[in-house]
Amino acid sequence: MSEQLTLSAETRERAGKGASRAMRREGRVPAVIYGEKQEPLAIHVEEKVLMKMLNTGHFMNSVIMIDVGGKANRTLPKDVQFHPVTDRPLHVDFLRIGEHSKVHVNVPVRFINEEEAPGIRKGGVINVVRHELELICDAAEIPDDIVIDLAGREIGDSIHISAVVLPKGSESAITDRDFTIATIAPPTVTRATEEADAAADAAAADVPADEVPSEQGPGGEEDSTPPETSEG
Repeated sequence: MSEQLTLSAETRERAGKGASRAMRREGRVPAVIYGEKQEPLAIHVEEKVLMKMLNTGHFMNSVIMIDVGGKANRTLPKDVQFHPVTDRPLHVDFLRIGEHSKVHVNVPVRFINEEEAPGIRKGGVINVVRHELELICDAAEIPDDIVIDLAGREIGDSIHISAVVLPKGSESAITDRDFTIATIAPPTVTRATEEADAAADAAAADVPADEVPSEQGPGGEEDSTPPETSEG
């Protein structure tokens, strides 16, 4: 299950773009906590600590306990805005949740036992349709990932949500269709391989001389040097 993270914050007394820019210059990131029928709370957090959490790879599906003036707020990250050039975080939205609230989260998919899939051993490839699954979970039981076993899978097989065993307390947020998560696709043939095969087939078929492409010079252009003739 996703771990619970703790983040210290301070309230924001000033709002607006100017105040937000000043905070960012000081290494702070503006944020807001909302939900649970309470007034939104404007806060700011330390950028270095936030970046460390973002780099865990599962920040968006982790419960974040935000300490504001000694009061703990149980939250779930809902949105992070990044600078389009520097990728620095500009603003974060946190949703208040109860200890056992039902929450919507996007959980990454992880595939195992590729070496035990006959289709992959034959050269097939995994075509991942959905890298994440949208789930409804208990806030205290959010999974880190959803594991899908590929053992026994053949070329042409499709893996649908109905074939996936979800962790206890989790269910798919999409219930109106049995959507595809991944397929085992046939081997791909590169253009270079196709051209090599065509050349080999032509050679084996003894292509007539008038159908053989003109010789090319060293620069890639057709060699226009006239043939030598004997002087009489």
